[in-house]
Amino acid sequence: MSLEVRDLVVEIDGHRVVDGVSFAVPDGARVGLIGESGSGKSMTALAVLGLLPDGATASGSIRWNGREILGLPDRELAQLRGDEIGIVFQEPRTALNPIRTVGRQIGESIRIHEKASKKDAAARAIAEARRVALPDPERIVSRYPHQLSGGQRQRVAIAMALACRPRLLIADEPTTALDVTIQAEILALLRALVDETEMSLVFITHDLAVLSQIATHGVVLEHGRVVEEAPVATLLSAPASPITQGLLRDATATLWRPEGRR
Repeated sequence: MSLEVRDLVVEIDGHRVVDGVSFAVPDGARVGLIGESGSGKSMTALAVLGLLPDGATASGSIRWNGREILGLPDRELAQLRGDEIGIVFQEPRTALNPIRTVGRQIGESIRIHEKASKKDAAARAIAEARRVALPDPERIVSRYPHQLSGGQRQRVAIAMALACRPRLLIADEPTTALDVTIQAEILALLRALVDETEMSLVFITHDLAVLSQIATHGVVLEHGRVVEEAPVATLLSAPASPITQGLLRDATATLWRPEGRR
């Protein structure tokens, strides 16, 4: 399955925050949306997911496996999310329900999308916790989000996103809130899971150094517009736009700071 975004425009209160964005994610591809804060990358992802904030409107075309999904009813979009398209957000603390065990939350999407029994969903939750390398999965599924570390919560969020084996994963700054060591672990986990399942990936970040570890193709946004699109290797070796050149300088500085070396 493939994702194709064409001439996407998102407006909030008459202001264009995404202005004619186009890109494609072929089956099995790993594409990064990169740009500074306010560039429109996250709003683009929310438009794809049908999760734009109140007051925002979208126009253009978003096709998933040849089917136009922009403007689909909420019920159909909800079925698409989790079933065919998985989502991992930046801060798992806000994405997870604080009063439900993590096992119940992992199993919930399995029950909804696969009509599994409560018993089967609970067993699958343990298997999914093990798949994302959570320690002692039989015990950890009975814990609540506040009882886990930041890295463990993000692993739970990844388990939830991938529990129903979606064909596309959209990861919006999933490592930004983590320290460098845990960030590297989560990136390695995502790489392994994407390779294992051969799913497509849209990875959103402001950090070119991070993008180089997870994606093969990059789409650079500035002020809601695409200013450059190229293989990540090209963005690193011969960035064409001033914004990409600035992102490369930032990435180089991060890589060579003692606390930032990977």
